[in-house]
Amino acid sequence: MLILGIETSCDETGLALLDSEAGLLAHALHSQVDMHMAYGGVVPELASRDHIRRVLPLLDAVLADAGRTLDNIDAIAVTTGPGLAGALLVGASIGHALGYALGKPVLDVHHLEGHLLSPLLAQPVPRFPFVALLVSGATPNCSPSAAGGSTNCWERRWTTRPARRSTRRPSCSDSAIQAVPPFPGLPTSARRTRSGCPGRCSTATTSPSASAA
Repeated sequence: MLILGIETSCDETGLALLDSEAGLLAHALHSQVDMHMAYGGVVPELASRDHIRRVLPLLDAVLADAGRTLDNIDAIAVTTGPGLAGALLVGASIGHALGYALGKPVLDVHHLEGHLLSPLLAQPVPRFPFVALLVSGATPNCSPSAAGGSTNCWERRWTTRPARRSTRRPSCSDSAIQAVPPFPGLPTSARRTRSGCPGRCSTATTSPSASAA
């Protein structure tokens, strides 16, 4: 079975062709980082409009790279959330339009489960069950419970309130919030950790009950 995957949940447009027997045949990605950098973060409307411009050219690219045509596609998988509403709508609209035109089924994919199961594309393939930590928005922890793809997810939301921050010793996360790194923040923060100052940040953990006191 040949599956076309479409991902437009935030600021990257990604398409891929996955064969159930041969594995990943081709993939293409366009990043909007340069466009959003001037604003210090992702602008949803700009992201949505750029996805519209990118999806079909990337589709042509992955088909050409894989030596396949639209008629060879057996199913279409589309990210349907969570993510930016307008950006998700672009991918879902194009995916369902292709499915209708080709007479192929369209599969809605949960954004975080896509991240969770992406290691199955690598070698060696992890064995079920396994635990994975997802640091993506407000849902950082999911654990697959069976090889069929069922998952148990625990959602956790952490917020740093000004009143709470003023009553405890600043941590590394507080320092990151106060000194906002240039967009995109995570790659910048990762680079800084390689040349940071030992001992500058406290790595001590605080229980929720103690933090609230």
